[in-house]
Amino acid sequence: MIRDADIWASLPVPAVLIAPDDTILDINSAAEGFLNISAKSVRGTRLWDQIVIDAPLEQSFARARENSSPLFVNDVDVGNGRRAPLQCALQIAPLLGAEGQMILLITPRELAGRMTQNDTVKSAAKSAIGMAEMLAHEIKNPLAGITGAAQLLSMNLAPEDVELTDLIVEESRRIVKLLDQVEQFGNLSVTQMQAVNIHDVLDRARRSALLGFGAHMKIIEEYDPSLPMASGDPDQLLQVILNLLKNAAEAAGEPGGTIRLHSYYEHSFRLRRADGSGQLLPLQIEIIDDGPGLPEGIKDEIFDPFISGKENGTGLGLALVSKIVSDHGGWITVSSVPGHTVFRMSLPRSKNSAAANLQKE
Repeated sequence: MIRDADIWASLPVPAVLIAPDDTILDINSAAEGFLNISAKSVRGTRLWDQIVIDAPLEQSFARARENSSPLFVNDVDVGNGRRAPLQCALQIAPLLGAEGQMILLITPRELAGRMTQNDTVKSAAKSAIGMAEMLAHEIKNPLAGITGAAQLLSMNLAPEDVELTDLIVEESRRIVKLLDQVEQFGNLSVTQMQAVNIHDVLDRARRSALLGFGAHMKIIEEYDPSLPMASGDPDQLLQVILNLLKNAAEAAGEPGGTIRLHSYYEHSFRLRRADGSGQLLPLQIEIIDDGPGLPEGIKDEIFDPFISGKENGTGLGLALVSKIVSDHGGWITVSSVPGHTVFRMSLPRSKNSAAANLQKE
């Protein structure tokens, strides 16, 4: 015989049981992962103190309770202050046989339609990058000739004219550097998937940043010590984290700011792909900074090639990040307002990671 407790624990989506006074009676294990908090610590607390919903729902919620009717809300951002908000669908319904009690189901919206659009964009970007790689190879040869010719000319010019040839050389080298970055998309080594301690990767990136581009920043570690091994290529994941840290450090400028490296496990995060398949991506890594935030006009395109919010930026760093994460079967998103930007990477758990083989800080 199936017990109510078994059904409650087996629900695949975050579920919250709410008392008549809007305090939380209980949450299931999926909700513990979603809220990043234990059921014991949240019982008896006020619902609206634990869950932040980007919509005025309290009155609608009260009417649903008063009329004993269900309430359905699509596409709202749901968060709790301990993690970046996610777009979700909400289902609220009265609990039969328990007057005034309600049950709230939270379903993160990783829609197939959204993935279809995203896959189309990625396909177009892949074609554009392929063309750019070919052009980069063809352009670099004549640029080398131009640079060499300018250097030879400078040997016989008056000092006041040397500035012009120096400009030619400098700009030619800048273009070559840009073309090198374009070619990097096609020259990535084959992803060598293995069990990876993501905290080791984060620590390597943190130490490297503090010795170089991030020396003016304060970098704080907020790790889940029980996080299991990820499935990935450690060198490519290091490149991803370094790129994200560099972006945060450059956005902050001088004298600097604070970057938080946050890891946690989310049981219910599953990515639905355009073909209907799904993949569980429970390992969450967040790079959070308190800089000025992304420019409003490029937030939705920030991972596309040649889109940049920085003056003289190439727009290739985050496109490369997106490509590497995608090659890992993962997912990366960004949430940004002035003073709080969160890049969130979701990765699969290693199949070879036993429950007893937990990562340590």
